[in-house]
Amino acid sequence: MLPNPVIFTPASCLIGLGSPDPSIKKALPPIWASDCASQNLKTQSSSIKPLPRSHASSGRAYPSPARWSALAVACLLLMLFAACTSDEPSPSNAPIPTAAFSPTPSPTTKPSPLSAIALRLERIFPNLSFTRVTNLVQSPTGPGVWFVTEQSGRVWALQNSPQGAKATLFLDITRNVLRLHNEEGLLGLALDPSYAGNGYLYLYYSAANPWRNVLARFTRSPDYPLEADPASELVILEVEKSFGNHNGGQLAFGPDGYLYVGVGDGGGQGDPYGNGQSRLSFLGKILRLDVEGAGKSPGVSGYRIPTDNPFVALSSARGELWAYGLRNPWRFSFDPATGRLWAGDVGQAQWEEVDVIKKGGNYGWNVREGDHCFSPSQGCDDQGVEPPITEYSHALGCSITGGYVYRGKAIPGLAGAYLYADYCSGALWGLRYDGKRVTEQATLAETGLKVISFAQDRDGELYIVAEDGLYRLIG
Repeated sequence: MLPNPVIFTPASCLIGLGSPDPSIKKALPPIWASDCASQNLKTQSSSIKPLPRSHASSGRAYPSPARWSALAVACLLLMLFAACTSDEPSPSNAPIPTAAFSPTPSPTTKPSPLSAIALRLERIFPNLSFTRVTNLVQSPTGPGVWFVTEQSGRVWALQNSPQGAKATLFLDITRNVLRLHNEEGLLGLALDPSYAGNGYLYLYYSAANPWRNVLARFTRSPDYPLEADPASELVILEVEKSFGNHNGGQLAFGPDGYLYVGVGDGGGQGDPYGNGQSRLSFLGKILRLDVEGAGKSPGVSGYRIPTDNPFVALSSARGELWAYGLRNPWRFSFDPATGRLWAGDVGQAQWEEVDVIKKGGNYGWNVREGDHCFSPSQGCDDQGVEPPITEYSHALGCSITGGYVYRGKAIPGLAGAYLYADYCSGALWGLRYDGKRVTEQATLAETGLKVISFAQDRDGELYIVAEDGLYRLIG
């Protein structure tokens, strides 16, 4: 779903909890009412106690020096015997990791208070113009190559050169893409983790006959690195829908190598079919798919379900589900240092929310909107529901655009902060999270832009995709 006054509808908004306005604090969840300020962590005393200086007071009999020597020799002989009798390593109780994941080192400079940071925006590719950009993704084949998607169905390859920036039409699937509704179109792009070798890219777009959203893989030309063939399409997944809005569209490969797919609740005000809470529907979910073997064997479906997905063994749920109870997870991202999955979930009529997505988590929609009852409006059952880590009312915006945790080096004081924005107000916020609560939050910039999406380069620096262009964040 492309953030747009029409696209997001008046029922979607984002944050701004860094405001000193006391009326905002009243609207915050209970954790904010008591913990809006940064928390002072108490250092716990060590449980390791020093040995007594004298053994005589303990009343215990301790071995003599000669006895100690004999014991030491015996222990040494036993150790040598054990080492020589087997060439097999002893089994380990350590858990087997699910992915080879090397956290990105954080800058050693101490982060600054967010309230002391004022960010600026620098226009990139200023000589290029696009129509309704939905994604900006850096190519792993070179730092100067980026991909941009237009909602109409075009993918452009951008290059910097001494002669200036230029755009090359990389892929055109406009004939496949439905643009009947403002929130429909080419919405998501992810490059395969092995893109440099296999040339695979994944797109998420709206289509007709039947009315649906499509996840498909395309392949880069082996002869022309800045070109992909529309005929190379391999459909991975199709999700039928009943309305034109709330399509989701975010695609991201996790540190485990699996593809995560954001799917909206299917549209219609208030989720009329209850898709968000139905674990038999793909709508209103984040899916987790194994697409590595797609198309490699005849008769094999476009994806496999990872065996450690949370509902894979339940007949009452789809095995593809990773999390549910989401209204429209337009943008989400992984923190490369912690592996956490951050999502901005677009609200209905009053509240926008930021969620840390957990395996099997239920994020409440349409029983709850943000941290508040929605259906019913009072006395709703929130048992087992994961609350948002923060939220903001529509007094501060109308549609949240989820961003990234900053792990770059150009703005060291921003290290570890999660950034997000509102499409309507243009406010850019940052927050810090200690794994249990938000410890700090502030407005970092009033951009005045219609913020559609964010991007992150290989160095951890962040970018904004806006209606009028592409921008880099600078301190």
